[in-house]
Amino acid sequence: MFAVIDIETTGGSPKNDKITEIAIFIHDGLTIVDEFVTLVDPEINIPYYITGLTGITNEMVADAPKFYEIARKIVELTEDQIFVAHNVNFDYSFVRNEFKNLGYDYSRKTLDTIRLARQVVPGLPSYSLGKLCSSIGISLNNRHRAGGDALATVKLLEELLNRDHKNIAAKILKPGHPEGLNEHITKKVLNKLPEETGVYYFWNEQQELIYIGKSKVIRTRIFQHLHNQTTRKAMEMRDRIADITWELTGNELIALLLESDEIKKHKPIYNRVQRRSIFNYGLFAFEDKNGYINFSISNTNDTEAPLTTFTSKREGRELLTQWVENYNLCHKLSGLYDSGGACFHKGIGECYGACTGEEPAESYNLRVQNFLKRFEYEHQDFLIIDQGKSKGEIGVVCIEKGQYRGFGYADAEHENNREILRDTIRFYPDNRDIHALIRLYLRKNNAKVLPL
Repeated sequence: MFAVIDIETTGGSPKNDKITEIAIFIHDGLTIVDEFVTLVDPEINIPYYITGLTGITNEMVADAPKFYEIARKIVELTEDQIFVAHNVNFDYSFVRNEFKNLGYDYSRKTLDTIRLARQVVPGLPSYSLGKLCSSIGISLNNRHRAGGDALATVKLLEELLNRDHKNIAAKILKPGHPEGLNEHITKKVLNKLPEETGVYYFWNEQQELIYIGKSKVIRTRIFQHLHNQTTRKAMEMRDRIADITWELTGNELIALLLESDEIKKHKPIYNRVQRRSIFNYGLFAFEDKNGYINFSISNTNDTEAPLTTFTSKREGRELLTQWVENYNLCHKLSGLYDSGGACFHKGIGECYGACTGEEPAESYNLRVQNFLKRFEYEHQDFLIIDQGKSKGEIGVVCIEKGQYRGFGYADAEHENNREILRDTIRFYPDNRDIHALIRLYLRKNNAKVLPL
């Protein structure tokens, strides 16, 4: 039996946002046998852009039941059912967190129709609900409302089960005990793995730490490890795991920082073997014999600090190309164009001639110096505020005089109290990798920065 579920929410974070609508269709594999659809009062404001997407307004939910008022109905309706959704981690994490706030541990087996569709109907250009339904001829009405999306997911599930001649759904639901894994891990650890953000640790039978990793969803990432048969080293590590522990961090930045520090401190064998650094390329600056500041992208090393780092040379070249164009710099001097004479952009009037000496080094380097400011923190002393490990808590990362000081946690009510937040910081060593992680995180995330 399946409980096909879709929810609408006030945003994308299960910890900070709330459910505004939920639809549950109980399906026996052939047809719908029960259903429950209702708006939910989230008890917080619905942002205007969410209303624009779903059509659900604050006025519409004002008289709707609060989640605790329908919690028992949800438990009873989904008991012994498989929780099915399109991108199931999103819906399941919100429902679990709503119950967690009520002090109840809600746990169900899950089935993701995205994962099932990728295996049953491979090769499609997109597996989003709308495009997937369109590809296989399923009508989708009342889009971005729980009832409409859940009903479409029901039809999708039915179609996928009809096409599932290799019984892939059963294998997903019952993946079995990973070959070679110590049996006692399944009994003692696997069922307790959290679906939260943090750092995890693999230990061998001698209680030696053999691997450290981080994940936004620890349980999912560990199961990927345990079923990994892509390389000899991956299978070797998996077969040596005798125990798993973890530390929740509340947000991805602190997980990244803690993972980096723990790997440097403990140097687990499989982190060394797999070369854990994700920043293998860096941007370096140097002055040529004519006084012009040049750039190069090359492998990072322990002797020279890069201006910034990249996960690949390709990523570095793509970003540097954007920066060079934004700051009117020379492609040749930036290492993006190899020529014995002028760069291509000089010929089309987009380079001022630094590559041929026509533009003085002094004026060219002024633009370069302006560009280099992007790699400095906006403030030399500041705090980064993000989610904490529990509701009502925040995580805090501290930078002082441009140096990383560490991280800590505080009650959310002190979010703007710099002295209290500063006192929560647990000190950690500063290094180049840490700043690469912080800069990348700030570049890709809209984190709150509080100057000191």
